[in-house]
Amino acid sequence: MSQKVCVIVGFGTGVSAGVAKVFGKEGYTLALVARNPAKLADNAQVLIAEGFSVQTFTADAGDEASLIQAFTRIRAELGDPEVLIYNAAGFTPGKPSSLTSQGLVADFQVNVAGALAAVQQVLMAMQANRKGTILLTGGGLALYPAAEASSLSIGKAGIRSLAFTLAQELQESGIHVGTVTICGTVQSGTHFDPDAIAQSYLALHHQLPAAFETEVIYK
Repeated sequence: MSQKVCVIVGFGTGVSAGVAKVFGKEGYTLALVARNPAKLADNAQVLIAEGFSVQTFTADAGDEASLIQAFTRIRAELGDPEVLIYNAAGFTPGKPSSLTSQGLVADFQVNVAGALAAVQQVLMAMQANRKGTILLTGGGLALYPAAEASSLSIGKAGIRSLAFTLAQELQESGIHVGTVTICGTVQSGTHFDPDAIAQSYLALHHQLPAAFETEVIYK
């Protein structure tokens, strides 16, 4: 199992599909993780039709045990990942006063805790190899919170802080931790086209250790 492996948690259409294509073109085998097996298979088939090496793994990003099972399979079938992209997000619309604590915690589990669980699944091998890339999908709500999207605003603030604290912890390890903070609505054919945004992920991945950046603000 000598192939390069890129895991994308929260794979679907949009940014994750653009990221999959740019890393696929770099020669990575794509391990795609999502909750809905039917949608996952359909979305993966688009990449397979374009000639990319793809395998799919079903998991719920809000369920740590489910993620652990998926990563156990990935390691067994493909080997240790060199790249982790965390793109999952949970979103309950509403102002803070309308949220329930249970709903907020459930969203946070997907938005932040799931990212930490995924990172912990790849970290040991990356530390042993003294290399690896971990990129977390952020959002402009981390910088400019919106009352109507309070749960996601909290989640994006959390994942941004997770990226920065991980980067501090791992700064001497050879592992690059970063986040792409997307300050706009993702839509094909615009400045926020998924394929254009994906180039920011690839640029972070290619940075040398002496020039590691933790955040790209895409606006």
